[in-house]
Amino acid sequence: MPDDDNGNRVVVDPAQCKGCHFCIDACRAKCLVPGDGINGIGYQPVRFEQRKCTACGLCYYVCPEPGAITVHKAD
Repeated sequence: MPDDDNGNRVVVDPAQCKGCHFCIDACRAKCLVPGDGINGIGYQPVRFEQRKCTACGLCYYVCPEPGAITVHKAD
């Protein structure tokens, strides 16, 4: 694991993401970025890039799509 990987994770369900980027704007650690592809409903979902995710949950709380983002805090 890279030195800056603390084990915290954000899982984005690309099928549910509508590419609003609210989560990207909310993430203070800049762990979320625009994805490379287009999902089945025509949106560009975001993807998680581990940097120094604190598992704060801001991305989860600003997301308008229930179930699109799940935050996992390392033990």
